[in-house]
Amino acid sequence: MEPTTRTVPGPVKRTALNPTLRKESVAALGAFSALTLGTAVAGGRQRPADQLWYRRLHKPPFQPPAKVFAPVWTVLYGLIAISGWRVWTAPAGPARSKALGWWGVQMGLNAAWSWLFFNRHQPRRALVDIVALLGSIGAYTANARKVDRPAARMMVPYLAWVGFANVLNAEIVRRNR
Repeated sequence: MEPTTRTVPGPVKRTALNPTLRKESVAALGAFSALTLGTAVAGGRQRPADQLWYRRLHKPPFQPPAKVFAPVWTVLYGLIAISGWRVWTAPAGPARSKALGWWGVQMGLNAAWSWLFFNRHQPRRALVDIVALLGSIGAYTANARKVDRPAARMMVPYLAWVGFANVLNAEIVRRNR
């Protein structure tokens, strides 16, 4: 029988799921998908109560057109959900628990950004949030790598996009002092 844990550093080698865990795994994928969808819906509902406020902001010339955001976030949210699920399906242990904790933190910060920026009209506070979000995604990715390397690699596009969003947010703050 092949062991499911290692005593040396590195990701745990996966084995086929126990048949009794398959139902749990499907339920967990549904839960990770629902949590991610909830974050996406919460963020998508945060439109400026005053559309004029957003239109009047001085934005950088490198800001993508509005039509780019929905398809990009759809892909990113799918990767986030699957990544979290893959980490959850790994054998239990401190590394998995730490990674899942960071997964939850980054989801909360993700949801908070839209509320701060669009609903509260606070680009500076949103910038603080998105810097923390970038750090939490990095922490999740680093911890997920110890548990499941493909799960960590799934976060690379999200890291890149949020890094770019940091630059956009900072530039909006700078241009609208």
